[in-house]
Amino acid sequence: MPFRSQRLARSVLLMLVMFAAHAAPARAANTIVLPRSGQVGVGISGSFGTFLPTGELGNEFGSGPGLSVRLRYRMRFERAIGLTFDAERMNSRDPSGAAGAFDSLTDAPAVLRDYMKMVTAGFEFYQLFDTRERTVKYLSAGAGLAQISAHLTDGETQYPIAGDALFVSLGAGFERFFFRSWAWDMNFKYKPVLHDGKINHDLQAQLGLMFYAGY
Repeated sequence: MPFRSQRLARSVLLMLVMFAAHAAPARAANTIVLPRSGQVGVGISGSFGTFLPTGELGNEFGSGPGLSVRLRYRMRFERAIGLTFDAERMNSRDPSGAAGAFDSLTDAPAVLRDYMKMVTAGFEFYQLFDTRERTVKYLSAGAGLAQISAHLTDGETQYPIAGDALFVSLGAGFERFFFRSWAWDMNFKYKPVLHDGKINHDLQAQLGLMFYAGY
């Protein structure tokens, strides 16, 4: 009897170990709730952008940080649409020789543009891939309006610079879900900006969080 009891105990212990081994991944998987069609995601990201040295803005301004807020609506057939709002700050490549310098009428130093602010609002379309996986990849395309102003070395703001601008965007990125409907969102964008009759090329990298509201 003791021998049979020991065998039974070992069998029960082995079954418990096997059950725990299978249950642990299941519990971990249950912490992820992937979004479905009809759900809306809200995201915020930090960004870093740079102008290629072409075009009027690109010749004068270089690179700098930014902030992005996004609304993303999941659709059927692995697609999504959304609104995106970006604010970027590009430092002057050479403030002392900036094309936007204003000649001083007195003996005081000339007023120069030391950095530029670009605020954009646009509509985006997304093609999603691997939507049933923890990491969802996507391609994006969009278009919208940009408002551009410059900060001057005397503390004033020049607004606007040659009126509003138009832009289009092409991008690629991914969402990595880590808890419930929370995901890391990383993407890269190319944004041609048509300003004052010239095309400026903006490259942007973004990293932030995306949350999908349940229903």
